[in-house]
Amino acid sequence: MVMITVENLVKVYKDTKALDGLNLSVPNGVIYGFLGPNGAGKSTTILSLLGLVLPQEGRIALFGEEVFRDGTFNESNLVKAKARIGYMPEHATLWEFLTPLQTLNIIGKAFKIPKEEREKRAEELLKLVNLWEVRNKKVGKFSKGMRQRLLLAQALINDPELLILDEPMTGLDPKGIAEFKEIIREQKKAGKTVFFSSHILAHVEEICDTVGVIVKGRLVLEDSIENIKREFLRKAGYTIIIETNRPVDWSSTAWNVTPLGERKYRVVAPEDIREELHDYVASQGAKILTMQVKEPSLEEIFLKLVE
Repeated sequence: MVMITVENLVKVYKDTKALDGLNLSVPNGVIYGFLGPNGAGKSTTILSLLGLVLPQEGRIALFGEEVFRDGTFNESNLVKAKARIGYMPEHATLWEFLTPLQTLNIIGKAFKIPKEEREKRAEELLKLVNLWEVRNKKVGKFSKGMRQRLLLAQALINDPELLILDEPMTGLDPKGIAEFKEIIREQKKAGKTVFFSSHILAHVEEICDTVGVIVKGRLVLEDSIENIKREFLRKAGYTIIIETNRPVDWSSTAWNVTPLGERKYRVVAPEDIREELHDYVASQGAKILTMQVKEPSLEEIFLKLVE
């Protein structure tokens, strides 16, 4: 099943086109990283999926059911879909005078979860996000990181099939980030689909199966990180670092070779030439001791796309 389908979505705020014919597709059971610079349309996309922003044109389907088409939401389908979604906003106001237990109890009631099940679920979630020890402490005394963890627990209270997280790791310390990533991975193992936006590319690269990059309201790239890197290497050229057991003469080759030492070289070529390198070095009476293909980081690819 395709969990999220967006087709030709357009949203204009006064003179600003936030979404300019956006298309994206999120299949079941993946962790999908939604990337883009500030103002690219990430939050507008998420709010449109949830029915909190009204686009002017296009189509949205959730869980295979159409919830929006050309300026009109199908309220019945949208309500059914939202019951299966957990949402963690980037900027959210928590009830400062309530405790985590009270907060989850109220959210659970809104989803019409029975009292006994609500209590059990709240305990499980507060232990999951390491807030059980402060379950009776007022949220107003919480740090930014603690609030983020409570927001995640809140998003999970209805045991959603689809998690939509907007900049979820903002404000977390390194330990909190590591725990958050592990929770997201566990949600995938449990069969859930996770769609989250982030500007911290290292986080996306570590845990996502698929990445979508939005620039000026349009999706400019959507693929697995492995395929994205492979395609980027194909277009930008391969950079291969080798070390040999003796100096090599490269004058008869067309490759771009830069010496990095007496027996260490950087070779840049338009394609993967590792086999040819082995053969050429051998023809010089030498052998390769180490070889490394320098892969681009997701950040390098992202910056290139944005440019």
